[in-house]
Amino acid sequence: MTAERSAPSAPALIARYARPELARLALLAAALAGAVALSVAAPLAVRRFIDAVTGAVGAPLARLWMLAGLFLAATLAGQGARVAANWLAQRIAWAATNRLRRDLVRHCLDLELAFHHAHAPGEMIERIDGDAGELAGVFSQVLLQVAGAALTIAAVVAVLSAEDWRAGALIGTLAGAGFAVLIGTRNVAADAVGLERASRAELAGFLAERIGGLDDIRANAGAPHVMRRLGEITGVLNARVHGAARVGRMVWAMSAAMFTAASLAALALGVWLFERREASLGAVYLFVQYAAMLREPFYLVGAHLQEAQRAGASLRRIRALLALRAPPAGGARSGWLDGPPAVSFERVSFAYAAAPVLDEVSLELAPGETLGVVGRTGAGKTTLTRLLARLYEPTGGTIRVGGRDLAETALPWLRARIGVVTQDVRIFAASVRENASLFDPAIPDARIAAVLAELSLGDWLGRQPAGLASEIAAASLSAGEAQLLAFARVFLKDPALVILDEATSRLDPATDRLVEQATARLLRGRTAVIVAHKLATVRRADRIVVMEAGRIVEAGRPAALEADPGSRFARLLAAAHDGVLA
Repeated sequence: MTAERSAPSAPALIARYARPELARLALLAAALAGAVALSVAAPLAVRRFIDAVTGAVGAPLARLWMLAGLFLAATLAGQGARVAANWLAQRIAWAATNRLRRDLVRHCLDLELAFHHAHAPGEMIERIDGDAGELAGVFSQVLLQVAGAALTIAAVVAVLSAEDWRAGALIGTLAGAGFAVLIGTRNVAADAVGLERASRAELAGFLAERIGGLDDIRANAGAPHVMRRLGEITGVLNARVHGAARVGRMVWAMSAAMFTAASLAALALGVWLFERREASLGAVYLFVQYAAMLREPFYLVGAHLQEAQRAGASLRRIRALLALRAPPAGGARSGWLDGPPAVSFERVSFAYAAAPVLDEVSLELAPGETLGVVGRTGAGKTTLTRLLARLYEPTGGTIRVGGRDLAETALPWLRARIGVVTQDVRIFAASVRENASLFDPAIPDARIAAVLAELSLGDWLGRQPAGLASEIAAASLSAGEAQLLAFARVFLKDPALVILDEATSRLDPATDRLVEQATARLLRGRTAVIVAHKLATVRRADRIVVMEAGRIVEAGRPAALEADPGSRFARLLAAAHDGVLA
């Protein structure tokens, strides 16, 4: 079962994906510092202009033009630096979060099927793309704006302190108090935002599942239930969204109040100093202008605080996902499974969500031998094959393939040498070639066409407008054609071990005969495990095991078991209908 491990801390996780962007981060820091410096320098030119105009002796016109030019140049250059900083922040954020998305997808692909059965596809899309998207927004905007705000306030306080220490102390105190209040409230809505993200993931999972089962819902008049359940989920989401928004509005109001206080205080101080002849009119303008410049930092920090809280919730969910431990992927690679392997189950047990599925199953399969697994629904047949393909990890016992412990094998290498066909065939919205080869560009087109022809799909391929390059979708294939295409994938893979799990259950009799012939060729010279209810498939096995309630209750040669009227296999045969076991 999927276990947990220690997740990387939030700073460590951010550092891991930001580290490849250090060069761009340095450029970003330089652009941001330049933008702040220029924005703070521009009012200084205006202050000199005002003092020059209002002085006892008017300033030369050339000096006024020079000061106006300096103001215009500083303003334009500052805007250019801000554009560059925004562009760099976007590039850094998307490069980093795209690497995160890649690693999350890779991690989820490695997790056991039990995890994916417990989480709908829509929920996983939200957790991978939605949560990473929230982080991208924070990296590209929130952190940029917060850093810019902090630099702006620091520069304003420094310049004002040089102008008059009282102005610097006043604005610095108010700015510090404002930031302390904003930062102190950053966790107020953390729980509410986390619940909102969870509700969005639940909604995405619900929609994906219901849209996927649209045919069944329509055919069985399930639309009213779907709409009722949709209303319940969206009602909870709406309440949580509004709850988080109320906190956001409260933070915005606090930032507006802090700005108003700073502006009034700066104006009052400037007027008082001007009346005492301790500050010029240009200095008063500087006080008021710099106080006004604090508006944007406070507004931005307040407005983006809720986004930062959402990102914090997303970061926690990402860390929780990465904390799930995937099966070990390392192990032996070369000189193994070059031919049909022996397979052994040694007292193997498995439980799903604390419910036992297999109970100390033991069996031996010789190299090149075909094992048939039969039993009623829920006996544990499919679980047995999924353990063999390492889609699940046993909770007890050992599985050996080719004499090696399956838990110590390299997963990608192992699965490249095991062919699996089930009754649930996934057809991708891609070309015929990509569907048949499962996106392996190394397989020649001639080989793919030959295999499709061997499986009687040659005429079907000939009807495709662009041959192997034709785009197909699941709706464009019949159930039989889709199943044959799944067989083609295994033929092209040429595995040493073959697992067929009800692989012919969806075929009509004519197509079934074609697949039976192809199956006979596929199993030749390979070790195979077949789960099937069809007599023709079962009788092809060298040995048969009968399963009941997660245990092997009978094993032997098909002919011997069939000849014994007291065997469980014989009773299954007696209850068979139209060549299908009960």
